[in-house]
Formats: sequence, structure tokens, C-alpha cells
Amino acid sequence: MGVTMSRRGDGEDRGWLRGAAPPPRWVRALPVVLLLGVGIAELVSDKPLDIGFLLGAIPSLAVLSYGPAATAAFGCVVVVLLNVPALHINHPGNTDLLTITFIAALSVFVSLVRSRRDAHLVTVRSVAEAVQLAVLPPLAERIGPVRCTGLYRAAQHGTLVGGDFFDVRDGPFGVRALMGDVQGHGLSAVGTVTSLLGAFREAVLDRRELTSVVARLDRRLSVDSASTEHSELFATAAVLEFSEDADAVRIVSCGHPQPLLLRDGKAVEIDVEPAAPLGVGLLGLSPPRECRVPLKRGDRLLLVSDGVTETRDPAGAFYPLVDRLAGFADAAPEVLVDLVWTDLVRFGTTIRDDVTILLLTPQPADDGD
Repeated sequence: MGVTMSRRGDGEDRGWLRGAAPPPRWVRALPVVLLLGVGIAELVSDKPLDIGFLLGAIPSLAVLSYGPAATAAFGCVVVVLLNVPALHINHPGNTDLLTITFIAALSVFVSLVRSRRDAHLVTVRSVAEAVQLAVLPPLAERIGPVRCTGLYRAAQHGTLVGGDFFDVRDGPFGVRALMGDVQGHGLSAVGTVTSLLGAFREAVLDRRELTSVVARLDRRLSVDSASTEHSELFATAAVLEFSEDADAVRIVSCGHPQPLLLRDGKAVEIDVEPAAPLGVGLLGLSPPRECRVPLKRGDRLLLVSDGVTETRDPAGAFYPLVDRLAGFADAAPEVLVDLVWTDLVRFGTTIRDDVTILLLTPQPADDGD
């Protein structure tokens, strides 16, 4: 188990077209297959075939997956083959030969540009992964008496982190979990996410009351936005605290989607009285209230961001998370999270917001695995 955090993906079959993955093997094989196909066809044919023009496509195909040196090698082989009398490949005139030679040379140049772009993308992605690990490091499979499984998908293409944030920490007052959503998504929200996570990790260590943890997060966001005139920066959040023996959980919600309790193959929303979102300046006037929920053996808690609950189908209906969970609430934790994500992708026409799913399974140490 653990947490998978990555950007939205369409699979490697289409990811390579955006430079997100190496070309598949069949793309790398195309130049070789075409080269051998033309050569063999000419050798076994009783009369010359007018297919020499196909060789002109080989350097262009090589650009997709080979470097400048290999592309140049393919171009040289093509030019040589066009001049081998035994193959009778269309007996190209000077114009045809010059055209294919020009295409081969241009392909080498394009391959050089592509190789440098790919190297730049590798560097950018490495930096993005470093940022991801700094902002949202992978969770341990088990933190105290709680097992953690989750998934993170950033809405903005090319990014690995966005406006959603979560963390689970063990401290002197118990295991505490946080899930939240900063206004907006993508790189513009990363700074706020980092600030809130830092405030939460400090509060876990020195704030006895759960409401005090929320107050620390609210103050952090208010301070960060104080220097901006007419700032509309805010965040929703849900903070949880598990008892030492994992037989109860306390929850405070600040405008975040309600946590779900999975029990006996059913999913129900936990009725938490919502407080105002963080950063809007209302928590001092109306402090948040805790909700205590007794837990039974086998219970699980599911937290999601509004990227899940606000996904719409082609008819405009919202994703019915509670109803959908009924079909796979008994699945293993790591399987359940993947099932929710797969079902969400099938349900929605497009997913425009960050998607975060966090499954917490209270399990005292003497329960076993």
C-alpha cells in the first residue's frame, strides 16, 4: 500500500507523443521494417517495382525515436540503396535522389532538435518530481495504528502537484490526518500548499486540541494573504485524529467534502458540522466543532477532494460517490482506491480539477495484517 502521486495520465501509448514516455517498440521498429520490406520486395520480384519513394519516409520515421547519429545512418543507407543496381529501386533521377538526400539531412536536424528537447523535458520532470517529494512525500504504509492508501492526480498537464494537499502524522497526541484543497490548482497553488503542510506538521507536535490545529492552519493562510490587497485566498480542509487504540476518530471539517465511513460493505457520509473554509476570517467568530465517531474492527475512512465529488457526466450529473462505493466497498484498500479512480475517469467527460483520494484503515498493532 501507500500513496500514488502523479499527474493525470492517458497511458504510455499516448504519453510518448507528448514526450512523457519513451516511444513504444513498434515505433522504433518502423524504419527497420520498412527498409527491409522494400529491399526484400524488390529482390523477390521478377520485375522492378515502383516503390522507391517509400525509402524517403525512413529518415522521417527515424526522427520519432532515434538520435541524430542513427537518423543519419538510416539516411545514408537509403541513399546507398537507391543506387544499388541489383535492387532496381525505381532508378531515381538526379531530382529524386537530391530530394531524398535533402529529406535525410533535414531529418538529422529535426532529430537533433528533438533530442535536445527531450533532454530538457527530462530535466524539467526531474525537478517536478523533486518538488512533489518535497511538498507531498510518499506516506508510509502504516502510521501508528492507521494504514494509509491513496491517490493523487494533478489537473494541470505537465505538473505532479497542484492545489490539493494531504498528510498523516504520528505525534504526542495521536495520529492526525489532513486533507485540503486550496482555491485554484496547478503551480500557482503549490506555495500555499507547502505553507499549510508546514503549519500542520508543526501543530501535530505542539497542539493538544484538534481545533487548535485548525486554528494554526487558518492563521497561516491569513498571514500569507495579508500582504495581498483584496486577497481571495482560501482553502477547505478536513482534520482527523485517531485514538491510541484506533477505536474512535475525531473530525473537524472546514468546508471540505464530508468524510465517508465504509462499514459492512456500505458507505455513509459522516455528519460533521462544517465550519467556514480556512483563510476567510470567520473561524474566530464561529469556531469549528469536533465530531467524534466510534470505530469498529474493519471500518475504513475515505476522504476525497472536490475533484471527485464535482466531476460530471455528459448529462451534467455529479459523480455519485456514495452509490458507486457500494459496488466495491469490500475491496482491498489498494484496489478500492484504483477502482474509484478508474470509475471516475469512465464517468466524467473531462476531469478539470485535482483529484485526491485517501483511504485510512484503523488497525491496532495486535490485529495483524
